[in-house]
Amino acid sequence: MRLWYQSFSRFDAFGNYGAALNKQIVHAADPDTQIEAHGLERGGGVADQYRYPEYVDVAEVIANGLRAQKEGYDGFLLGNITDPGIRELRELLTIPVLGLCESTLSIACMMGTLYTLVTVNPKFTPRVLENVHRYGFYPRMASLEAMKVHNLPDLAPGFSEAPEHAVARGAIFEEFRQAARRGIDKGAEVIIAAGGVVMAMLAHANIHDVDGVPILNGTVALTKMGETAVKIQRLTGNFISKRMTYAPPRGELLKEVRRVYGADAYPGIE
Repeated sequence: MRLWYQSFSRFDAFGNYGAALNKQIVHAADPDTQIEAHGLERGGGVADQYRYPEYVDVAEVIANGLRAQKEGYDGFLLGNITDPGIRELRELLTIPVLGLCESTLSIACMMGTLYTLVTVNPKFTPRVLENVHRYGFYPRMASLEAMKVHNLPDLAPGFSEAPEHAVARGAIFEEFRQAARRGIDKGAEVIIAAGGVVMAMLAHANIHDVDGVPILNGTVALTKMGETAVKIQRLTGNFISKRMTYAPPRGELLKEVRRVYGADAYPGIE
């Protein structure tokens, strides 16, 4: 099994994030699973809490999804808490496409009755909340708390063990803990770091709970859900429903779409 794990960040913008992420997903995957982390290369990946940069970067992610299916990958995993491009990719591809937000929320609701999301900054909050509502998990949310990291590359010290970064690293972790505790006070039984970089950073520092309340590592959850989706498709022949929401164009319309948008549009669809 081959899985493409797509981060929505430029690895060089976050210090050792890329190496830490790849180490975590390889460790989480089954021995016979080949999984690779890919960052953005053409786009910025440093301001995805804003809609315009997200819109621009989604084009690169969709292109990578097409590349992954063409190169024989069995699944495509979107490692960003806003699940950017997930609907387009599910319509476009025939391999399973899973998102960090949807997968993590699904697992969180198996771990406890109520969960709290901790976003990186307040600007992320409405964007993440849209996903919570769309996926139907709002009734299980205890709260949505926010850190105040407005410049995302400021998270880079969280991946460093250098003494000169100790104060900044400690401040990031403490701010996360304080936000998580606000959620715990409101009834949360599971904590979710609502950002792929923060998820990887906490796991890299071996931080897996706050005052005994588990922090769900969404990176691990997405990896294991990706493997499960591929296995379901192999066993049953289906995973993504091509009825209604993710239905592709067919027949004469598909021919016209390919004439206008390129022969690679909707690979595997007849």
